[in-house]
Amino acid sequence: MSLAVVYTRARIGVDAPLVTVETHLSNGLPGLSIVGLPEAAVRESKDRVRSAILNSNFDFPARRITINLAPADLPKEGGRYDLPIALGILAASEQIPKDKLSDKEFLGELALSGELRGVLGLLPASIAATQSNREIFVPAINQEEAALPHTARVRPAHHLLQVCAHLNQANTLPLAPKPKNEIQHDQKIDLSDVKGQHSAKRALEVAAAGSHSLLMFGPPGTGKTMLASRLPSILPSLEENEALDVAAVNSIAGITRKGHWRTRPFRNPHHTASAVAMVGGGSNPKPGEISLAHHGVLFLDELPEFERKVLEVLREPLESGEVTISRASRQVRYPAQFQLITAMNPCPCGYLGHPQRSCRCEPKQVTRYRNKISGPLLDRIDLHIEVASLPKGTLSSTNDEGENSATVRKRVMAARDIQIKRCQKPNHELNNQDINQYCHLKESDRSLMETALERMNLSARAYHRILKVGRTIADLEGSKNIETSHLTEALSYRCFDRNL
Repeated sequence: MSLAVVYTRARIGVDAPLVTVETHLSNGLPGLSIVGLPEAAVRESKDRVRSAILNSNFDFPARRITINLAPADLPKEGGRYDLPIALGILAASEQIPKDKLSDKEFLGELALSGELRGVLGLLPASIAATQSNREIFVPAINQEEAALPHTARVRPAHHLLQVCAHLNQANTLPLAPKPKNEIQHDQKIDLSDVKGQHSAKRALEVAAAGSHSLLMFGPPGTGKTMLASRLPSILPSLEENEALDVAAVNSIAGITRKGHWRTRPFRNPHHTASAVAMVGGGSNPKPGEISLAHHGVLFLDELPEFERKVLEVLREPLESGEVTISRASRQVRYPAQFQLITAMNPCPCGYLGHPQRSCRCEPKQVTRYRNKISGPLLDRIDLHIEVASLPKGTLSSTNDEGENSATVRKRVMAARDIQIKRCQKPNHELNNQDINQYCHLKESDRSLMETALERMNLSARAYHRILKVGRTIADLEGSKNIETSHLTEALSYRCFDRNL
């Protein structure tokens, strides 16, 4: 029977559903038709496949060829189906054995010469193939990311002839080596570079320990951007499952992080970025900045300069940890568990409250500037800290070296270990049930919180976030319970409205 079945994978967000490529040769006028909801790039593959087969010295069957990409209701896009389509034609025409295809999956775009070109989003396919206990054949340029899952069996190839020689048992393709997955930190960026700003450094450490969001406000040139850029240097390295999640999103977006798989991402979009660039989208939805910052840091400098609708799209992902992009033909989900770090000036000119320079802004300008940040978004930011102007002589002083990133990172990792052992997640992700279980307060501290809620006009969400921050401060000190000192420090980090 002139029928062959080859397995491959589609790309739907971070998922890689199985696609069965069924190839049938029948009598009739020679021709090739592809069915199963193929998009333009897939329909064009018949021309690439024909040339690749002929230039690889195989016979192209002079028969009617029907190729079905099942399931039929799943959209198929890109050149990733070239290799399985070519192998299906060769197997149906008995130029390669059919019985060697059932435990393997194939992905790759073909050049007219038969060479294999890389494709985007290959890592999710490799993970799914590994879970299905199948080998996966990929272009050689994609071998490092495809081999990231430690149990993956990946066979990279440069040419269609190499894949066919392996299936014909003429020349075995070697398995791809496991990539180096070393934990690396940028030694050029260190927290000790920041002079002074001890309260801001402390807030940064608390934010790192509990994965809390942070707002820094103060005059220009006080070190807000410098502090934010050094947050990754004190964060724990990615665990293997986290690194795979991050690498999967980067693979879909076409971002290569060779040799830095365990490093947390740091995204710093410009304030002219659109809502689509931030959350993701397009006719073929791609991940945005919030998904590219998954398990890492999203830093928004000059926060009020972003369009308000761009900032508002952050509200739901901050709560849910994912974003869903809906289109007429499909719905795509991308992960978005990011740590939000923001920075802003106190007014348009930047010098409101500065001890040496006077502010040139009118009260209406200041109000309009602050109102660019909505109350609901501000309420979702755990810590607010003022980064004040430095006293004279701080920058030239050699006595204030401060702690380096390695020292602070040890405390952060110790606090994170406590949180993971206690509830398998950082404190920022605690839900209401977790808060009731792990954030007990003494009676006197309950009264303190009630007074603070009334005087500071805080919401129920802000109340819970203060408890989470207090729990993190207690973890940093190795305390089993939240003490009064921990709670008062957490309350001091809700000072945005009182200091502006």
